[in-house]
Amino acid sequence: MPRIKDSSKDAVLAAADMVDVVSGRTALRRVASARYTGRCPFHEERTPSFSVDPVGKLYYCFGCGKGGDIVRFVQEAENLDFVGAIEWLADRFRVTLEYEDSSPREDAARRRRDRLTSLLEQTTTYFERMLWESEVGKPVRAYVVDERGLREEAAREFRLGLARGTGLVAQARQHGFSAEEIRAAGLANARGNDYFPFRLMFPLADARGRIVGFQARKLSDDDPMARAKYVNTPESELFKKGNVLYGLHLARQAIAKQDRAIVVEGNTDVIALRQAGVEPVVASMGTALTENQLREIGRLTKRLSLCFDSDAAGQEATLRGMELAVGQGFDVRVVALPQGQDPADAPDTFAARLGGAESYVVYRVRIELERTTDRQEAFVRVREILARVEDSPEKQDALRLLADRLDLPRETLGGLASSPAARPATGARTETPAPRVLEAGLQRERDLLAAVVRNPSLVPELAALTADHFDDPLHRRFRDALVSGASEDEELVALRAELGARADRDEIGELMGKQLLLRVHEQKLRRDLKLGATDLVRVTELQAQLAKVHNALAELV
Repeated sequence: MPRIKDSSKDAVLAAADMVDVVSGRTALRRVASARYTGRCPFHEERTPSFSVDPVGKLYYCFGCGKGGDIVRFVQEAENLDFVGAIEWLADRFRVTLEYEDSSPREDAARRRRDRLTSLLEQTTTYFERMLWESEVGKPVRAYVVDERGLREEAAREFRLGLARGTGLVAQARQHGFSAEEIRAAGLANARGNDYFPFRLMFPLADARGRIVGFQARKLSDDDPMARAKYVNTPESELFKKGNVLYGLHLARQAIAKQDRAIVVEGNTDVIALRQAGVEPVVASMGTALTENQLREIGRLTKRLSLCFDSDAAGQEATLRGMELAVGQGFDVRVVALPQGQDPADAPDTFAARLGGAESYVVYRVRIELERTTDRQEAFVRVREILARVEDSPEKQDALRLLADRLDLPRETLGGLASSPAARPATGARTETPAPRVLEAGLQRERDLLAAVVRNPSLVPELAALTADHFDDPLHRRFRDALVSGASEDEELVALRAELGARADRDEIGELMGKQLLLRVHEQKLRRDLKLGATDLVRVTELQAQLAKVHNALAELV
């Protein structure tokens, strides 16, 4: 793994906006001139306990105890390692990274990927111009706006475009891209001609908004050359269909803030719902959800609503996707639509349907009952499903459905209602225990360090105390770092984040800091008195110092 140059890391950290990054995961509000707060994105809570320092680019949660700098936040939120987090931030804030000790092969692979990404970005712009600015795009614009009901603003947000079937390869060659690069990006066929015929183009982006491919929709059922309704970019080093969720890069913030994701089948469904105000919505590219797609969603939320077609294929896709999602700990619900209707057909009523979504267990039981005509077989199948489900209101709803459909006696339901062996409920989250309450002496040390973090003018007075004034080894290390100005490791950065948040919350100002300096010094003097109780000269000396401390404390009151 090549190492990112320190100068590049510094440039990323200087450019990154802490509030902008955190706001993508939770709503923030300003509570002081230099502090924001919100609900913690790492655990469930009703009362905001998550604190953000935009100047120091630090965060801390008083509920679960997680804290650190902006890089650590991205690592936690996006499930990335340190290098991945720096690259994520660099991409977000347009910082070019330089690497050390990378092999020629790694450099070549990175340059190639950058070239292909640049080619796809330029191609997206080319398709956009064809749709919105060319004469040939005029009837297609009418189709998008008038027939599909998509407003131009929404269509432009998703960067819809038009492929003419010719001209793209020549355009790319004029911009310096080789024939091999054009094929590798999925833009040319084996003969070197444009891969996409005359079609409406939907750019496909990864979670960070980088174009990785396209989905092309035919515009006429009469075209004998356009057999398939949709054509995707061929699988390549950049594009893998099972990794892509259409619209995720635009829906990420809404998914995180609302703590829910809605998955539909079609791209136009996503656009129509978003323009109707339903924002946390993505499409699964017309297939059942995959593990990689669920992993991307799981970084943002564990609450999932599925809305696939009500036909047999859509039902199967729903079942496969929900079983996989439940296995990964998602709380899954299913949004039912009338037969033959897509979300895009009635986007304004979708929010109401979303409110009436069925839970996983109710939907699963209902489907089994509808599929099986034999009463005994249906009972056996449903019993197997319910045996895997922890008791809950949703399970009770499923039991009532079963009783109504099969006319079962109450005794039979009583047996099915018993919970399985003790285990966490599907999709359940547990609160992370709060940090342990510190002993009074250690708390005093921590409050002092918090005061110094918020009032750097106290550093010279902190330097007058030695490391021996602190009982906690971590506090000693942090004291040394504050006095010397040395760089801080991850553990110390996390401590700085916590102490800064506590200083603001508890209003630990400079005056209190001065008092705490004296109290910590007093604490050490009393400890030394106990240790030197048999040395009369030493005891006298320590008592004199203790009297000075008491006098100094009295003057500060």
